[in-house]
Amino acid sequence: MAEPIEAAVSLRERFDEVREKVATAARRCGRDPKEITLVAVSKTHPVAVLKEALAAGATDFGENRVQEAESKIPALRSEAARWHLIGHLQANKARRAVKLFDVVHTLDSVSLAHRLDRSCAEEDRAELPVLIQVDLAGEAAKSGVPATGLTELVGIVKQCSRLRFQGLMTLPPFLEDSERIRPFFRRLRELRDELQATGNFGDQPGELSMGMSHDFEVAIEEGATIVRVGTAIFGERNP
Repeated sequence: MAEPIEAAVSLRERFDEVREKVATAARRCGRDPKEITLVAVSKTHPVAVLKEALAAGATDFGENRVQEAESKIPALRSEAARWHLIGHLQANKARRAVKLFDVVHTLDSVSLAHRLDRSCAEEDRAELPVLIQVDLAGEAAKSGVPATGLTELVGIVKQCSRLRFQGLMTLPPFLEDSERIRPFFRRLRELRDELQATGNFGDQPGELSMGMSHDFEVAIEEGATIVRVGTAIFGERNP
């Protein structure tokens, strides 16, 4: 009986530490910590561990794969949690994603936008908040629309009757020195600001989903409104 209690305390301590680092980074650059949503990246972790995270105060969870999420989200649907799809979404899984997730961070093509919009209609879902994933480094293994194609994709998304364009997301290269990642975060903020200036978010600033366990403090300094933190909260992932 002692081991689960120890694990819960450990997770709570890690979550509290991350939350404090988020608040400190925000205050350091004159921002209100309440502006920033902490998404606990729960991929590979079982429902029991997610329940511990909920008890620790987590309200937003990020999953990479639709198939894995299908085994978790229904089991926790009665809990006060919001679910973010933060991994690449294949078009043939769009309808399943629409049924599961509250927010999709990884819209990256015109065809996927149309598929998600159509799936919302088929599932009688009035709206789906989406962020467009932007590829700022040209890494072959990562998805995202290039910055040069962003304006066109934004226009298509805004024409979709059931998609609600809420901001931008990026996955920069993994570099040990987080300062070397700063230019990618800054560039995403600049792109968001350009879209905001032309009225693409209405009276809202537009979300910036950027920053993970090793670099979220730098991301916050550069304007992140959503940080996606896994290892720093849950520990090393299960294989």
